[in-house]
Order: sequence, then structure tokens, then C-alpha cells
Amino acid sequence: MAEIVKKEHQHTENCSCGHDHEHEHEHKGGYCPCGHDAVDGGVGHDRAMGRIFFAILGGLLTVNSFLLEWALPGQEFASRMSALFGAFILAMPIIMTAIKDLINGKVYMNELVALAILAALASADFQTAGIIAFFLLLTLIIDTRTARGAQRSLEELLKLTPNTARRLEGDGNAEVEVQVTELKIGDRIRVRPGENFPVDARIIAGESTVNQASITGESLPVDKSVGDDVFAGTQNLTGLVDLEVTKVGEDTTLGKVKDMILQAEQSRTPVVRIIDRYAGYYTPTVLMLALITWYFSNGDMNRVITLMVISCPCAVVLATPTAVVAAVAAAARLGIFIKNVGHLELAGKITAFVFDKTGTLTDGLLSVVKLNPFGEVSPAELLKVAASAEQYSNHPTAIALQKLAAEATLDLDPATDFQETPGKGVSAKIDGVVCMIGRAKWLEEHGVRLPEKHDADTEGMSVMYVVRDGRMLGWIGLKDKLRREAPAMIADLRRLGVRFIAMVTGDRESVAESVAAQLQIDEYKSECLPEGKVEFVERVKESARVAVVGDGVNDAPALAAGDLGIAMGAIGSDVAINSASIALMTNDLRRIPMLVFLSRKSRMIINQNLVFGMLFVFGGMLLSVFGWMTPIWAAVLHAGSTLIIIFNSARLVRTGEELTLEEQSQSRSEAEAEE
Repeated sequence: MAEIVKKEHQHTENCSCGHDHEHEHEHKGGYCPCGHDAVDGGVGHDRAMGRIFFAILGGLLTVNSFLLEWALPGQEFASRMSALFGAFILAMPIIMTAIKDLINGKVYMNELVALAILAALASADFQTAGIIAFFLLLTLIIDTRTARGAQRSLEELLKLTPNTARRLEGDGNAEVEVQVTELKIGDRIRVRPGENFPVDARIIAGESTVNQASITGESLPVDKSVGDDVFAGTQNLTGLVDLEVTKVGEDTTLGKVKDMILQAEQSRTPVVRIIDRYAGYYTPTVLMLALITWYFSNGDMNRVITLMVISCPCAVVLATPTAVVAAVAAAARLGIFIKNVGHLELAGKITAFVFDKTGTLTDGLLSVVKLNPFGEVSPAELLKVAASAEQYSNHPTAIALQKLAAEATLDLDPATDFQETPGKGVSAKIDGVVCMIGRAKWLEEHGVRLPEKHDADTEGMSVMYVVRDGRMLGWIGLKDKLRREAPAMIADLRRLGVRFIAMVTGDRESVAESVAAQLQIDEYKSECLPEGKVEFVERVKESARVAVVGDGVNDAPALAAGDLGIAMGAIGSDVAINSASIALMTNDLRRIPMLVFLSRKSRMIINQNLVFGMLFVFGGMLLSVFGWMTPIWAAVLHAGSTLIIIFNSARLVRTGEELTLEEQSQSRSEAEAEE
């Protein structure tokens, strides 16, 4: 764990409170100058356990002082000694933290607490000092453990991947147990039922059902067979499978998810940055106010102690981080991975969405519906040339052609000099002859003449023209279908107040018009090349905040151009994870309105936390100045306010549960219908 985080922070270390601390030598051993534990694994955990031990031991001694006072009236020495030792033990972690702050030249809120405890000790009121120290140490423990969101998330992810794997060696497929770190791309491994996959791999033998919920948030397992990809950290449920390793270490999908969680938890919202900016002025201001209070109250130390205890703004500091951690956790459970918490905040402010069509609003599983050869060319020849030219492409068109060619048992010819122009077409040499398959405009740019009248025959289809040695062989018509949840997703976005919804596609006018009409989309642009999609997004950005939704492969420029880029079906896709602000591990469009709702709900809870925290701090300071609050009550209320903030933020964790329950219900209904 420490190695992972150390790799992420070679120059800048981020701690649980959200501060970035440069120059690692200034705070070795996992110490953060703010008094929080740096996110570095075991050191922070040991520190937290040590504080719990001090809290229990000191708390028992403080309680014991009250019992001795009751049981032995008139014998105050034993009671006072128990209270003194209890207060000293409870105060030690807090005072040490404050001293470390001062050594590092920083003045944070811990100094207020330390001074309040020292003042209570100096006044010889050891029981009061012990009670104050206990509740403030309890607050510090809660603060630290709550803010360790990134570390806990990574620890949970690390548990998903086994440390060892069964590598197959030799022709006899002998199993040899090796460390996962020893695996290389191309190695063959075997995974038994009930085990988790150690790396990303492709099935080469066997069939199974795989639980991918840890990454995609899918409610039901997925059937996998030969040729299908599986991902590190997912669980093999039913069958014995042999696999070929495709990705290892940090290059696996799970490794990239870890990186995304670290990025999200290390980033800070604007509110937190404002608090950080003025934190250095807060403590001196409170100390000045405490001095004024002492002067005008004729040296009443109780008021001073109460003021310093109540003014420690843990509730304000925790208001944003606790809500962010809960929101990121809720999103991750649904298969929504957010790189930067600023993107989460922005999602709630989006007023326009621009969707790609193929693979986003539609299934992306194109199927060939018509082969239209010209002249003496046969349908089989037309398909063979097209599938041979497309055999090295991963575009949905190429997959559809290869699938039909396999069903027709056609032997594809080897292709050389393969070149793919995104959104336009491909060219390759087959038997030394240049063959091209692509859209009309692209072929016209290469001097190919198209047939004059064919529109009536291609209505509602995506059409790809096939050319060999400059001669048109014919065209192939393909069709796609809308995703089942697309209409409901559009309706949900409109209910959430999204004013403008558009679609961009490289497909033909008739196809784009049909999809736009079915979904009641405000505007669409057809026959759109990648640069055309970017231009469209830039135009919409002039009057609205724009989120671009695509598959992350052909839409990377448009995803980067939007205020917010959302990549669909990002599981296993490096391009999707790298190009988008937010990655959806599934193709379920219902995650998009849920993301907007989660963003707005988290913003509402952050605002609630901030208002409550500020009212508590400034209201408590007012009461303490006028002597209407005791130091003990200040400590109790201080701890209570922190718990209220945490519990209020925790409401975000369960966001989206209804979506998971709905998916399970829908899946059961479909299974019953099939039976």
C-alpha cells in the first residue's frame, strides 16, 4: 500500500485533510503538518490506533477520578492524581501534534485546542482538562478516520486481487503457483470457480459466469466464453477457465480505477481551497479574541478556555471532505469513476448534453441488413473484400462485417498497408491491390465516383461503400438499434432541468433524423467527422455548460472539448479512461442522470454542512465570550457537531440504491419472461 501511494507522490504528498504538502522531507513518517495522518498505509493506521489507546486509557483514569471523589470523600489527593494522569495522557497526542505544527512553521487549529487544555491544567482543574481533552481527542480520531477515504478505497480494491496465480507451463498445461507480480503479457493462467481474476486476460478455454460488480456496478453476473475479456478483481463464479494475460499491474482496468480514485480523493473543491487559503489567519485571530475576552472579563479563564475549544472549526473543515468521500463512494458503487471532485461538482451545473450516436444512444452492435453489389460482383465477393479490408479494425462496422463473414464461412484474404481514418473509413492492400471501404464523402475525396441514385434503397441504413482498385464494387447497409434505457434517460435529464440535448454522428442524414425523432432530441448533426463534432461542441459551449457523452474511442477529441467528458463502457478501454473527465464502466445510460442527481445532492449536503458548521462555531464563540457556556459543554458540543456533519454526509453513500434494485427486478422479469 505504501509503495502505491509513494509512487503517486514522488514530489507532492497529499494528506487526508486535502492539503498538498510539498518536499517530502518536511513530514516523514506519514505526518501531515495539519495534524492529520498522511495517506501512506500502515503509519497512519498505527497512529490512529495509538490515539484510540490514549483515549481509552485517559478516559478511564478521568472517570476513575470522579468515582474516587464519590467513594472517598475528603480524600482528594487520589482523585486529583487520577484526573491529572488521565488529562496528561489524553492531552499528549493533541499537544504533540500542535508542537509538530509549530516546528514545521505552521499554525493550524490544533494549537487552539492545545492551549485550551494547557490553560485548564494550569488552573489545576484536572477533571475539566481531562473531559475537554477526551472529547477533542475523540474528534481528532473521527476526523482522521473519516478523511482516510482514498486509503480505505484502495485497501478494498487491493483485497479484490489475489497475490498468487496458477500459471500454465509446458504442453501438458502443468499448473505452477507464482506471484501475480511475476506474470507477463502472453502468459497462460488458470482460474477456478470462486476465485478472483488476478489480472486482465482473455479466455482461451472454458466458459463461466463472472461477477463484475466491483468495477462496473452491474447487479447481475455476466456470461463469458472463449474470446471474451475478463478483468482483474472480478470474480469467476461457475466454471474453470484458462486465460491469456493481456494486462498486468497498474495497466489493468483495476489499476486504472485505483489511479482514478486517488486523483478524485486528492483533488479539492473550490470551498476547501478557500478554507485552506485563510486557515493561517484563523488561529491568530481567535487568540487575539481570547486575549480581549480575558481582559474584559477580569481574567475569567473559563471563558477563554471555552472560546478556544468551541472555535476549533472541525465541523467546517469536515463539511466538504466527508460529503465528497461519500459521493465518490456512491458513484464508484454504480460503476461511475470520477477523476476530480471538481468534475463531480460541475456535473450538477451542466445545462446541455451532446451525445454520440453509435455505441452511446444505440447499442453499437451493428448488423448487416443488405449487401448490394454492382454489376457482375457477387454478394459473397463484396462481403469478402469488405471484411478482409476491415479485419484489423475494432470499429462496430468492422465487427459486424467480420461476424457475417464468419457465419458465411468465408476465408478472409490477408491485408497489408492497413490504414484507418477515424470516422471515415479504412484502406488496405489485398493481393497487392488497394481496397477501400468507407463513407461517401471520404471516397469522393479520393477520386471515387459514387452511383447517382441509391437513396431510396438505403433509407434508415448506415451505408459503407466498397472500392477495389478504384472501381466501385457495391455498398453494404447496416442498422443499429436504440438502447432500451435511452428514452427514459432523456426524460430524466429534462426533469433535472437540462435545457438542451443534442446528438452528433458520422452517420447519414436519414439515420440521424430517425434516431433524433424517436428520442425527441433538440438538435442533431449528421455525417459529422471528429473535427466537426468538436466544432459543434464549441458552438454549444458559447451559451451553456456542456457535457459530451461518447464511447471514448472515436470521440476522444469531442470528450476533451466539452466542459465535462463522460466516457461510456470504459471497462477495459484505456482511451476512454484517459480522455474523459468521468468514466462509466457500463453502457447503462441511466447512470448519467444519476450522476447529475448525485452531484446536486452532494452540493446540497455540502452547503448544509457548511452552514451548520459556521453557525455552530460563530454561535458558540458568541456564547463563550459572554460566559453562557462552560468548557465541558464546549468540548461535548464540539464532538457532537463533528458527528452530525459525518452522519449528514453519510446519507450520500446510499444514493443510487434504487437504480440497482430496479436493475435486479428488471433482470428477474426478463428471466421469467424467457422461461
